[in-house]
Amino acid sequence: MNEGGQSLTKPIDFKVYADRIPEPIRADGAGATDLGPRDILRALENPDMLVPPVTDEGTVPNLRFSFSDTNMELKHGGWSRQITIRELPVATTLAGVNMRLTPGGVRELHWHKEVEWSFMLAGRARITAVDQNGKNFIADVGVGDLWYFPPGIPHSIQGLEEGCEFLLVFDNGAFSDLDTFAISDWFAHTPKEVLSANFGVPESAFKDLPKREKYIYQGEVPGPIDQVAISDPFGTRNFTHSLLGQEPVRSPGGSVRIADSTNFPISENISVAFVEILPGAMRELHWHPNNDEWQYFLTGQGRTTGYAADGTARTFDVRAGDVGYMPFCFGHYIQNTGSETLTYLEVFKSPKYADVSLTQWMALVPREIVESNLNVGAEVMDALRKKKWEVVKFPGYTYDDFR
Repeated sequence: MNEGGQSLTKPIDFKVYADRIPEPIRADGAGATDLGPRDILRALENPDMLVPPVTDEGTVPNLRFSFSDTNMELKHGGWSRQITIRELPVATTLAGVNMRLTPGGVRELHWHKEVEWSFMLAGRARITAVDQNGKNFIADVGVGDLWYFPPGIPHSIQGLEEGCEFLLVFDNGAFSDLDTFAISDWFAHTPKEVLSANFGVPESAFKDLPKREKYIYQGEVPGPIDQVAISDPFGTRNFTHSLLGQEPVRSPGGSVRIADSTNFPISENISVAFVEILPGAMRELHWHPNNDEWQYFLTGQGRTTGYAADGTARTFDVRAGDVGYMPFCFGHYIQNTGSETLTYLEVFKSPKYADVSLTQWMALVPREIVESNLNVGAEVMDALRKKKWEVVKFPGYTYDDFR
């Protein structure tokens, strides 16, 4: 208020939002109206943060961040944006990059100290790689395909006729895609006489070298792969896998596809579940006994609660384009709160996928200890024993179900 008792904030035009103005007030009357300033659209997207469930408690860190809130790196040939520990401090094990390449756009020849795992979101791309034994790889990938490049493996990515967009995941939360080893950057910082001696050509051959890293640049759409493939005397090595080409495990609430080192052998440090949850369904209460879970939401909207032990829990609303993160052993679920299918990826820094189902655990121990522990009776225990263990609503499965 100023000296005259007037509000210093600009009045909210409530008519714009009609009866949709959300207020931080529970049904029992707890809370009060928010007089502003405020972002009403943001509040509408996050009802469980504006009015947290009464079960929320304590200081669980932020567990979600949207790619829409990141800085875009714009280049001729495409763009990139990333979510790392700088944007989501809790995400220490994995970092994500969202990248778009135009038709012919190139993510230049480069390599990383980290693992690179990718899921194709749209369009098609051509990828190339050569391993430490001289085995090369050239392949065209499309929607739902994965690739995996171990640390130090040099590679490139180029958009085909329709261009492409993809998700990259790296096994280090502090990773930055702007801090990688690039061939143009290396040449720009190597004396030309050294380049001349290395390649056996005059220094003049390098007079037009880029002055700095190209990162993403516009190139020509490559020809058919059989016309550009290079015969390699050392043989070839496969770096790709069709995740959406797998037959899903289905249940009344949705489906799941799993890819890890069991069915994608080169993926020695990353495992993933592709999950579809129908409206009204949920990914059951569970936790992961092997590592943190990094999530990327592809379609729909939902909510999740991270249970962090010692009486602490926090609920978040998620939607397409968000990254979520559940630290090691946090209990959680994903509930579809929208009218369309909720689709997301669960990604782990682990060679094999694993989780522990709360429902399955309760059903497979003596009922007396569950009843005495939770003060529940036969109704709950009978329901556990009669229910078919489904994939989504997900109750109860083990990794062996997916092999």
